[in-house]
Amino acid sequence: MPKMPDFKAFANSNALQSLRSKLKNARGTESTPNGSETPMFFIVGRGKSGTSWLMRTFDAHPEILCRGEGRFFGLDWKRDDLAGEQQVNVPPRTLHGAINESEYLRYWLQRSVWSRDGDTEEHLAAITRAATEYLLKRRLAESGKSIVGDKTPLLTPEVVREMSEVFPDAKVIHIVRDGRDVTVSAVHHQWNKSKDRGGSLRMSAADRDRREAYQSDPASTSMFTEEALRGRARAWRNFVGRAVEDGPRLLGENYAEVRYEDLLQHPGREVGRLLKFLGAAADEQTVEQCVSKTSFEKLSRGRKPGEEDATSFFRKGIAGDWKNAFTERDREIFDEEAGALLERLGYESGL
Repeated sequence: MPKMPDFKAFANSNALQSLRSKLKNARGTESTPNGSETPMFFIVGRGKSGTSWLMRTFDAHPEILCRGEGRFFGLDWKRDDLAGEQQVNVPPRTLHGAINESEYLRYWLQRSVWSRDGDTEEHLAAITRAATEYLLKRRLAESGKSIVGDKTPLLTPEVVREMSEVFPDAKVIHIVRDGRDVTVSAVHHQWNKSKDRGGSLRMSAADRDRREAYQSDPASTSMFTEEALRGRARAWRNFVGRAVEDGPRLLGENYAEVRYEDLLQHPGREVGRLLKFLGAAADEQTVEQCVSKTSFEKLSRGRKPGEEDATSFFRKGIAGDWKNAFTERDREIFDEEAGALLERLGYESGL
């Protein structure tokens, strides 16, 4: 029979007492405008919209810890094929989804004297919050910084709504990018990180054949089948469109947006605006430090924007690259599916 851990000894241990002290002192005892001792924020965005770039930009700030993709939100997102993959650092379920799906946790909440007279869904949301706060504050205490944030991809259209329910007092920054550039970048990413190339992303045999054909002769081959492109355009429209609706409506002044293209063109202005939104120092020197440490040249290890490395996570670093990849028919298809949202967000038509 395995030896049970000595919880009493742990509760009285110097390690736990030290952690409690660090958590208490990480921000101090003063209250912030949202009523929490530790300011927390989440960066949201569709994959390949610049979330990693923005995460690194904030993490370069002396007050901010933002160094990862916790996958806390996305109730309906699940990758059962990853459950047994020991070498993949992608959880097969989000934290909110794992807690919500726990059958025995639900039984306990519905039957325990401490919780059975309450709303089970509210309890599950509160437990998700408590677990998220514990994990973020633990790393924050170790860092010596005072503000903590997580990069949270839009895994489902409901992510921002979930955040508003679990963390109504946290700040959310939504980075938006032209859906056509998102689509081109996402396909390159899938090609590079597919399982046949040592990654974790699934690709059909037909998709692999199309990848080889395009990479051999991009001038005469589309990156997409019509069905795949329509699906990606609809997903961008549904996920991003829902986030830009839910953010202001549900989070109010705790929600901010930034366009990837504006961040490219005016990095100092946009980074400064977002730092002020987070309540962090936004003087000229600090902003310049954040911008310079996370320029495309630094992240790509020496390439200039536009110099492509198709195998790199930071592939090209420009806006409007879809014009070089889309065929005329591709332009028509994307406009049919998502043209209204493109126009609403200020992007030029592809037609």
